[in-house]
Amino acid sequence: MKTPRKGIRLLAPADPDVRDFKSGVSLHCHTDESRETLDFVPYYASKIPLISQFLDRELESYTARNGEVIDFARAYWTPPLPARAVLEAETHQIEQGLGLASIVSITDHDNIASCTHLQVLHPDQGIPVSLEWTVPFGPGFFHIGVHNLPPAQSPEIWALLTTYTRNPKNHCLADLLDLLCSHQDTLLVLNHPLWDIERIGDVGHKQLLAEFLVTGRQWIHAIEVNGYRSWSENKDAVSLADQYRLPVISGGDRHGTEANSILNLTNAATFSEFTAEIRSDRVSEIAILPSYKEPIVLRMLETVADVLKYYPNHAAGRRFWTDRIFWTLQDGSVRPMSFYWKRGGPAWVRASLRVMKIIGSRRARPAMRLVFAREEGVWP
Repeated sequence: MKTPRKGIRLLAPADPDVRDFKSGVSLHCHTDESRETLDFVPYYASKIPLISQFLDRELESYTARNGEVIDFARAYWTPPLPARAVLEAETHQIEQGLGLASIVSITDHDNIASCTHLQVLHPDQGIPVSLEWTVPFGPGFFHIGVHNLPPAQSPEIWALLTTYTRNPKNHCLADLLDLLCSHQDTLLVLNHPLWDIERIGDVGHKQLLAEFLVTGRQWIHAIEVNGYRSWSENKDAVSLADQYRLPVISGGDRHGTEANSILNLTNAATFSEFTAEIRSDRVSEIAILPSYKEPIVLRMLETVADVLKYYPNHAAGRRFWTDRIFWTLQDGSVRPMSFYWKRGGPAWVRASLRVMKIIGSRRARPAMRLVFAREEGVWP
């Protein structure tokens, strides 16, 4: 097996040095077909002064009235932009900003609808069929970027993967990973491996990660450097890749309107050629764009503001944020929060979100930049 060769470069804002490459690759994009869980709300809201007090009071009141605790795992939200807008934004950044040909892989959570839709709209662009696969494992789960499924078999493979996500007991993970790897043009990336997304604690997560890599390392082609994780965490991801002799690869992980802040540079002309570079040649060149230098907290708040924004021309009619947050009822039916909150929710919710919109707006960026000093490690 070849030793992985990697390069990580921070591109200059005015004159990015990409002259040795033909294409830019944007990986890990989310569209309005991606269902994003809301089970993190109590955990993170508890860390925000005032809002945590409001939430605790409302949750206690709900429990007293209904005799049950709100299960946030039954709720999810969708990013605001449709696939076409995401593809256009990523393509524009690469082609107009860097002067390179563009290769874009959209990976919605456990969903290939956006990719198949784009293939119909752009049959000559070689749009890869990809998804971010949720893989249950022990007390937690991991996310694998599954890029460039064989088009003719993608619906069948997608069904197998999502069935495993819903009920892993009835299938063998190794068999599914082996099936994916049997397709030479398919690329498997372990996304944000060090993010304790299950909230089981740093030690517990790293133990679970070690167990997962013992099981699945032979099928993983690369470790992700993620555009919405801190640089200190990304440096640890690079060290993890070195430990397991795996290449590193970019993953922007965009959910709002901002284009991906981390890309791959390549001389490949197609996604299949790019896959060969990673799987066979084990060569990867990562470009960190100037936008990544902004404080991560600030960029996350801007994404929240994007999600809360009013979109009068939304393709699916989800104009208000309450149209993009959904609640699953006990009978399995799903309704948007706008069904329950005709005026945008209780007063404390509207007030809290108004503040979030203000501090997350692009106009507030200069002031917020001073508030959120960067403490995420030294640049490469």
